[in-house]
Amino acid sequence: MDTTRTAEFERERGRLQRLAYRMLGSISEAEDVVQDAWLRWTRAGAEVVDPAAWLVRVTTRLCLDRLRAAKAERAAYKGPWLPEPLIEPMVEDPVERAEDVSVAFLLALERLSPLERAVFLLREAFDEDYAAIAQALGRSEPAVRQLAARAKAHVREGRPRFAVDRAQAERLAIAFLTASSSGDASALSAMLAQDAVLVSDGGGKRVAALRVLAGSDDIIHFFQSVAWRNGPAMARTKGCRLARINGLPGVVLELDDGPQTIALELDDEGRISAIYIVRNPEKLGHVAAG
Repeated sequence: MDTTRTAEFERERGRLQRLAYRMLGSISEAEDVVQDAWLRWTRAGAEVVDPAAWLVRVTTRLCLDRLRAAKAERAAYKGPWLPEPLIEPMVEDPVERAEDVSVAFLLALERLSPLERAVFLLREAFDEDYAAIAQALGRSEPAVRQLAARAKAHVREGRPRFAVDRAQAERLAIAFLTASSSGDASALSAMLAQDAVLVSDGGGKRVAALRVLAGSDDIIHFFQSVAWRNGPAMARTKGCRLARINGLPGVVLELDDGPQTIALELDDEGRISAIYIVRNPEKLGHVAAG
């Protein structure tokens, strides 16, 4: 493999990683897919005219293969499923655009068929034209347009509409962590939207809520119960740092039983409309509280 071809691949690596993560909802699997794409690239001949298009096509098909193979595993997943958390520093300009990696957006993608997901991402997130997408997926252009329209209708409501600046994000994350740790009903009530939801993913590997909690009263009772059973969470915390998690304000914790991430989504009034907690250790191998 000469340096020119290596450089061609490296120019596309970040884009391929972003595509694979959005397709699979897993950082580790995305890295594996990109590595597989690299191995195929090393075996590809000089007949590849457009390296970028070729690599996108290979990466997409590798992701589709994984999604189809994992269908039964996803169906048997214990409790709510969340994507592996994508963690960035709490900065004003995150590397990943919040609307493209938010948990709500990735959950909306999860409800699509693998082909719909591929078409939607290639068209909406990576600005590929329909002819290129049809070639990548081995489908006709009219079929691809139909898949795109159907997927867009399903995903339209999945993107976050309200950006949070760094200072507001830090204040919110600290206030929420303090209130939830102690089960402070008054403080939690003040910051939660009435119709807020809490999704906690333990994957059957660690204790977590086995259903989506709906409504502020249900969520407050949950945190009160946890504090009553285990004591304040902060007393059990070995490490903690603020971070953007899938573009949302959040915290990364190191607890007695392992790491945990919490991401917070806001409504137009600045109240917390959704809480996403990942506790499944299989999704947290890349996480350190610091």
